[in-house]
Amino acid sequence: MNLPPSTRLNLDQLATFALVVRLGSFSSAAEQLDLTQPAVSLQIRQLEKYFQLNLLERIGKKMKPTSAGNTLLQHLPQIEQSIELALQGMAHHAQGVSGSVTLGSGATACIHLLPPLLGQLKQNWPELEVSVRIGNTDEMVKGVAENRLDLALVTLPAAGKNLAITPLFEEKFLLIAAAAGSERLNNVTPAKLVEMPLVLFERGSSTRLLIDNWFQLQGLKPRPVMELGSIEAIKQMVRAGLGVSIVPQLAMQDATEEMGLVMQPLMPPLERQLALVLRQDKPLNKGLKKVVDSLMTLSSRR
Repeated sequence: MNLPPSTRLNLDQLATFALVVRLGSFSSAAEQLDLTQPAVSLQIRQLEKYFQLNLLERIGKKMKPTSAGNTLLQHLPQIEQSIELALQGMAHHAQGVSGSVTLGSGATACIHLLPPLLGQLKQNWPELEVSVRIGNTDEMVKGVAENRLDLALVTLPAAGKNLAITPLFEEKFLLIAAAAGSERLNNVTPAKLVEMPLVLFERGSSTRLLIDNWFQLQGLKPRPVMELGSIEAIKQMVRAGLGVSIVPQLAMQDATEEMGLVMQPLMPPLERQLALVLRQDKPLNKGLKKVVDSLMTLSSRR
């Protein structure tokens, strides 16, 4: 059916049509709707123009539906039901927190930081779905910029056009070793450390860049015996006595899981800053705002 661009199906017209059929009169329908009879007649004409069919005909003193009008009447309950379901769905969004949010994060934060936050979000708002994508800072920032991710928790430095980057907290790095060889950490200096078997993060990660820069500031260059992409794999290798490592404090926060390892702060200190990344033009619906608010609480916890 080819219709003029300005022609639209109007729900009021459908309701008026149904009322005219039920009452059998334009004037009776107008009185009940508190409209003039010409206004009711106009609505019916517009509806007939939309379908390009006659929907009513006068039989005796009453208006009766044509064959096309009867067909339309049969569809009205389904139309009304769809509208009611749509209204219920909109009310649900207006009153509750639902929908889906995609969060980008580094592996360490995903393992050691996000689970309690996401668990609390799930408990408070069961119909809010939060999925997590893992990658390095550059990948996560690009994902937010291209709107493939709703937001990201990354290690600074990070930059991008039209992005809002909010620092959350600073985290120290620790030197870790197997408990059986903990004497190797006594009075260790960067110069001594660089001569030890090092198990470090793989090249290309923001964490590895920070560690390399820390050594470079001391005029040193690390030569790791292993380069791994998983913080848990690094800890296992260190626990097995295959070397020492430098890891974020976040990865060592639960001491009950770190049997077989010893740790101590680096001297001079090494820190990194975690930040929240959003598009500046990103609409904050209720679900996304709850996730943002939850992550923002990290700044007061550290």
